[in-house]
Amino acid sequence: MGRSGFLLSLLFIAFATIVLSSEALHYDAVVSKEAPKGKNKHFNRHSFPDDFIFGSASAAYQFEGAAKEGGRGPSIWDNFTHQYPWKIADKSNGDVAIDSYHRYEEDVNLLKEMGFGAYRFSISWSRILPEGTVEGGVNQEGIKYYNNLINKVVAEGIIPFVTLYHWDLPQALQDQYGGWLSSRVVEDFNKYADLCFKEFGDRVKHWITLNEPLTATVVGYNVGVHAPGRCSSWVGNCTGGDSGTEPYIVSHNMLLAHAAAAKLYKSNYQASQQGTIGITLNSNWMIPLTDSKADQDAALRGLDFNFGWYMNPLTNGDYPESMRAIVGDRLPKFSKEESDMVKGSFDFIGVNYYTSNYVAEAPANTTHLSYSNDMRVRGEISRYGVPIGPSTASSWLYVYPKGIQELVNYTKTKYNDPVIYITENGVSESNVKKATIERELRDSVRVKYYRNHLKYLRRAIRDNGVKVKGYFAWSLLDNFEWADGYTVRFGLNFVDYENGLTRYRKKSSKWFEKFLKAE
Repeated sequence: MGRSGFLLSLLFIAFATIVLSSEALHYDAVVSKEAPKGKNKHFNRHSFPDDFIFGSASAAYQFEGAAKEGGRGPSIWDNFTHQYPWKIADKSNGDVAIDSYHRYEEDVNLLKEMGFGAYRFSISWSRILPEGTVEGGVNQEGIKYYNNLINKVVAEGIIPFVTLYHWDLPQALQDQYGGWLSSRVVEDFNKYADLCFKEFGDRVKHWITLNEPLTATVVGYNVGVHAPGRCSSWVGNCTGGDSGTEPYIVSHNMLLAHAAAAKLYKSNYQASQQGTIGITLNSNWMIPLTDSKADQDAALRGLDFNFGWYMNPLTNGDYPESMRAIVGDRLPKFSKEESDMVKGSFDFIGVNYYTSNYVAEAPANTTHLSYSNDMRVRGEISRYGVPIGPSTASSWLYVYPKGIQELVNYTKTKYNDPVIYITENGVSESNVKKATIERELRDSVRVKYYRNHLKYLRRAIRDNGVKVKGYFAWSLLDNFEWADGYTVRFGLNFVDYENGLTRYRKKSSKWFEKFLKAE
């Protein structure tokens, strides 16, 4: 993912997922220790269960390029980057990205060289259905590309984790009926998923329906800085939208689309293909700014408006009560049939964790209705002048490794102990054009970030019994980072944007190889 580098206020609105534990209610818990105490001399992949999966991740629009090749139709991100280039930090786009469409074999070989056992990638909906619908025609060149990619992954002994939707809705569906704003998208997504299960399910045993509905919804429809760029006129420079209603409609349709696809898979394919299906949610760990009841309540409310927005329907069949009370009729309602379909519609939950925040109460604002104002929460990156952790190249990302343990512990306790995969975890560094490649490859900050997060994750598994079954580092390679363009780098491996997109291994890439191949 590698989210966009917004101002902190926008960060919280767009990305903060609030979670709370008894430890987070006390000031002495607010520390930015970067690694758990204890001896870790022999910390490596054997520190985790034998069946624990280690992988790295990518996304179609960020990696593939070949935007107009192989019969691919345009997505909302193609339209967004070309229509609003000024909304991208360097006015760039994913037309070429890092050209993984042509270099997938090289990239999979790199994954293999590092010792990873799994590869999480997404399918571009408009590459196999250019018009967005099965009725509009199936692009066999697109089917062939993903067959070749999957076959290469499997041939190298790597497990494919395939995401059906990583934010790149076919532009044709946006034009035809407003995309995720219409309930019609549920049926079209279901037919698209059916095609993928049918074509690839004999080899793909781990499906993810949607990546980060929170980000796609709030950043695309509440603040309008991601595709399709919709928001209320008073929020930002958007050509249309309603920040007080559209985020809730879009998330509702996304949940229904996920549930319908999961039901289809479980009914028609799971028995014969022997696979699993889940959804990926993003989530920050959040700590109340003070011990006041107001800030504690704000953290609970923030949790409901972020993580609970999805996990509560997925676990219990309905939205959190706090959302119902505040949003009222603007929050869609599930029918009995829909509620039953959404509840329990997953075999696992993917969790993307990057950072943490402090959280405090914000006053109610009923003059301007929006998702962010409904939440009545503000985020902070420091308390009493002390940052929650080291800063990074992304304004929203401060390093707080302990948050990954707190987050999965909370998920276990609050949401019936689901199977969890950490589907993204990573850190950004600036793309310094005048820096030497040798300097860029020395990413010691990233090595430390991964090592410390993995240590806390191990503690959650070992000490708390959390059912985390795998971990995916974001990302395999530097790439197009959405609204940040190519100004930041999240990759384990360096991509030379100035000289033919040549790949070079960073220090973090070699660290993972040593970590994964330890005897």
